[in-house]
Amino acid sequence: MTTELRRLRNYIGGEFKDAADGRTTDVVNPATGEVYATAPLSGQADVDAAMAAAAAAFPGWRDTTPSERQKALLKIADAFEARADELVAAESENTGKPLGLTASEELPPMVDQIRFFAGAARLLEGRSAGEYMDGMTSIIRREPVGVCAQVAPWNYPMMMAVWKFAPAIAAGNTVVLKPSDTTPASTVLMAEIIDSVLPKGVFNVVCGDRETGKAMVEHSTPAMASITGSVRAGMQVAESASKDVKRVHLELGGKAPVVVFEDADLAKAVEDIAVAGYFNAGQDCTAATRVLVHESIHDEFVAALAKAAAETKTGQPDDEDVLYGPLNNPNQLAQVAGFVDRLPAHAKVEAGGHRVGEKGYFYAPTVVSGLKQDDEIIQNEVFGPVITVQSFTDEAQALEFANGVDFALASSVWTKDHARAMRMSKNLDFGCVWINTHIPLVAEMPHGGFKKSGYGKDLSAYGFEDYTRIKHVMTSLDA
Repeated sequence: MTTELRRLRNYIGGEFKDAADGRTTDVVNPATGEVYATAPLSGQADVDAAMAAAAAAFPGWRDTTPSERQKALLKIADAFEARADELVAAESENTGKPLGLTASEELPPMVDQIRFFAGAARLLEGRSAGEYMDGMTSIIRREPVGVCAQVAPWNYPMMMAVWKFAPAIAAGNTVVLKPSDTTPASTVLMAEIIDSVLPKGVFNVVCGDRETGKAMVEHSTPAMASITGSVRAGMQVAESASKDVKRVHLELGGKAPVVVFEDADLAKAVEDIAVAGYFNAGQDCTAATRVLVHESIHDEFVAALAKAAAETKTGQPDDEDVLYGPLNNPNQLAQVAGFVDRLPAHAKVEAGGHRVGEKGYFYAPTVVSGLKQDDEIIQNEVFGPVITVQSFTDEAQALEFANGVDFALASSVWTKDHARAMRMSKNLDFGCVWINTHIPLVAEMPHGGFKKSGYGKDLSAYGFEDYTRIKHVMTSLDA
């Protein structure tokens, strides 16, 4: 008996459509390794149609009042909340994530973030008017940038889609959003829900692969390109966007240092770091996967973390006891396994280090010790459930090791010494520093990094402002 595959479609100008040339790509459930749906493999004609729809909708959406945009976003948040079970199911099938954790840890923040940007829509204002030249009054207008081309990743398909469209739409822009080719299902479901709220063309979804994303970024219509993805992808987007001087918003990779001093609460640090390192199979740019521990507690910490790893479970989405599900795709499984397989002789695998089962793309919670600063696994993003541990002698060396990578997205410091925590937070070259915790995010605070982790902010008023432009208007008082 053959099960009929689900058919996903693009959402363009308020209509659900197949790719113009009929091409499709298979969508695989990573928990089973089986194909469960097909999605459009969109080409230039589909991108052209979506951009035309967004451009046609922009003047009308730009001219809506902030209160109207707020009302629309609040309706979307309410609708997402009302259909939470459907969204969670789609996301779990997309990614293999545990159903319970997706429902408790992802859906509520998503809805809250939409409501935050609904409120932010009513704060779209310039500075007060003033006279800076005799006989002249100046005012500042803050305006939407226009059509936004947005590319979301596969690690948090639903939440990252929200981080893209909510601030853009709140500011009065229109959107063409491309989900990852491996995880389009929840984004298409979002479009079905949003269809009854927004005017046609304000929000568009184009499914496809890397070439589809490239066609969106290179298209002449968008005023801004926003991507969450790999450093390589971000560099390509920045290069493509430079050809017609588009604005670019990049949230790229990370290699978060987790600095544990000798006075830290060891039990709490181990427990929290294990969760923050293994949640979502470590497929998180901010994951707590690069731990630096003071030499005096190194061995005790490693033993405790290895025990925590051994007690951490991965498995099928409906298993209530698992912390995380599979890696997203076979290429990602091969990448994670490759890092461990290529470990230098001085490294030691303290826990895990192997695939789990033959069905799906599961990898065991892993701890690796004995590493040096220039080792491949320290310098490059693994993006999997692998936590590395290094030893440091003093605060200066901790900072040297922590800052000694190309990424600069997030970090954390574990100590009871307030002055040391403040010194570390000042000197850590990362967009976020957590103290005695790791990974919590709130809608009111910005998320974004430096160096090869990209530029621009998600969440917060700063993320909202990224989707606006500033205009100076000067008028003569003598007219």
